[in-house]
Amino acid sequence: MPDRSESHYRGLTFDATRDTAERWADALLEAGALSVEATDANAGMPGETPMYGEPGTVDAARWPVIRLTALFSGASDVEHALAQAAAMLGESLPAFSIATIPGGDWVRRSQAQFAPIRVTDRLWIVPSWCTPPDAAAINIALDPGLAFGTGAHPSTLLCLRWLVENLRYGASVLDYGCGSGILAIAAAKLGAGRVTGIDIDPQAITTSRANAAANEVIVEFGLPEDLPAEPVDVALANILANPLELMAPLLAARVRGRGSIVLSGILEAQVDTVVAAYERWFNIEPWGTADGWAALAGVRVTR
Repeated sequence: MPDRSESHYRGLTFDATRDTAERWADALLEAGALSVEATDANAGMPGETPMYGEPGTVDAARWPVIRLTALFSGASDVEHALAQAAAMLGESLPAFSIATIPGGDWVRRSQAQFAPIRVTDRLWIVPSWCTPPDAAAINIALDPGLAFGTGAHPSTLLCLRWLVENLRYGASVLDYGCGSGILAIAAAKLGAGRVTGIDIDPQAITTSRANAAANEVIVEFGLPEDLPAEPVDVALANILANPLELMAPLLAARVRGRGSIVLSGILEAQVDTVVAAYERWFNIEPWGTADGWAALAGVRVTR
């Protein structure tokens, strides 16, 4: 008989407390899970806890009960993996359920959630399983990931549109907080010269390097200690308002005289505060808005 282990997956589901959910997720990954998803166990019920916030700030630990769903390969002994995770944590086995998920169906359902993203007529972001809508455009191949984004968020789209409209050929570019590397990769494809991407997360650097290789562009990715000393023509930072304010002196020092800075990840209500943090060094103002988010752009003042 054919081996069906690669044609399906097994999903393990159980509920955990807010104090133990993260440790359970780590232990399940250590025990062989391919991924672990956390959702509100009360979703759709009167006890549901809605949460809103900036990208990356939603804290699942605020849910009273967290439902964990761990995905395993079809050949995995899921009950043994759960027992192994429980032993690591010194916890009792929780009540759980296991479901078989057809591999092809799961892949198709996952892929169907994502389609090519039009940034402008000139630039598209295209998952690897999709045909580019416009082969003559600049197409960035980028697949959805768990942590670092694919360009669909308004703050990322604003930065990409600024690059399309303003980036000079051969300009040096710094992408601080590079995540998936999408802004740095776009800059390279749009004709930038030296491009550097920096992030505090080593996994982001690994992801960015793989994405750059898939797009056949040369970008230097590294941790903050790898930040080049020489100033750049353009600095991009799509992070969040509070860290952007704190990083103003650092980023300002990395932009040459009359160079440009682009800041995003800012709610419209936070614009004035971020502008105030940078106007010592830049003639800076809102460049664009989308769905309640804003991007700022400025030119480095020479004195």
